[in-house]
Amino acid sequence: MMVDNQRSLPVVRVADIVTEEDTTRWLIDQLWGASAVGVIGGAPKCSKTWLALDMSLSVATGTACLDRYEVPHSGPVLIYLAEDSLAIVRERVEGIARHRGLQLDSIPLHVITAPVLRLDREPHRTQLLETARQLRPRLLLLDPLVRLHGIDENHAGEVAELLAYFRSLQRELDLAVILVHHTRKNAAGATAAGVGLRGSSDIHAFGDSNLYLRRSGDRLLLSSEHRAAAAARSVYLDLVATDEATTHLEVVGDVGGEKRRDIQKRVLDLLGEHGVLTRAKLREMLSVKNERLGEALESLQQAGRISRTPTGWQRTN
Repeated sequence: MMVDNQRSLPVVRVADIVTEEDTTRWLIDQLWGASAVGVIGGAPKCSKTWLALDMSLSVATGTACLDRYEVPHSGPVLIYLAEDSLAIVRERVEGIARHRGLQLDSIPLHVITAPVLRLDREPHRTQLLETARQLRPRLLLLDPLVRLHGIDENHAGEVAELLAYFRSLQRELDLAVILVHHTRKNAAGATAAGVGLRGSSDIHAFGDSNLYLRRSGDRLLLSSEHRAAAAARSVYLDLVATDEATTHLEVVGDVGGEKRRDIQKRVLDLLGEHGVLTRAKLREMLSVKNERLGEALESLQQAGRISRTPTGWQRTN
């Protein structure tokens, strides 16, 4: 059958699609997919820019992001920070680099110096495309989204058209795109992830990889979601500024590990108060699943903190 190429779309049989050896490819292991687009979301003053710069430096140098998440393949990075002066950008990046023992001179991290960038209009769209085409970055960071346009972020049609431009950059140049974006002021803690992002829901749906930062008490919580992979375990972060010359973000604990330690502490507190308690009584008082309680008891027993007696569990110290 003859196909009129002027009036039809290109197609391929599914069996003829070239497969990849590794279907889960990472730009930053567990945090950001290779050539993925998405957002770093969070309330103001939640260290979103610090995280974005840590990721950018990691990709540019091949060093582990947050000293934990590996970068399989490094490459040039292009960034634009609309709300920070060039001096502050350098100071922050240099602090992270110094913490890792790196010198800035040989790092392929490029900063757009234009005072204004409006990516909902020309000529800025074409200028960014041509800049990226020349530098061939593996990652493009734009921070924050609200300073990059003049559209109504609550208007789905206008937002979709802007996001389509970012997707076109990703597809044409095979690069990852990170947009830093704010959550709504009234976003509740339980919904402060994707559905808490400010503006149209298209912004959340757009992301192949999304990262979220929020305050949890006096700690900073980092969570993730991916279109084609399982989410990484959420972790607690801290902005370490004991030495201003090496200020950097640092992972200080796993959320899952924190919950296990919390149950163990509560078990020890109850046994310290009541002396001896059966497993059934502990489960009733803690209101936890039997499996989680069993894991806590086993860990505490192996650590020599508790022992089992004919009448129940008791502390050993």
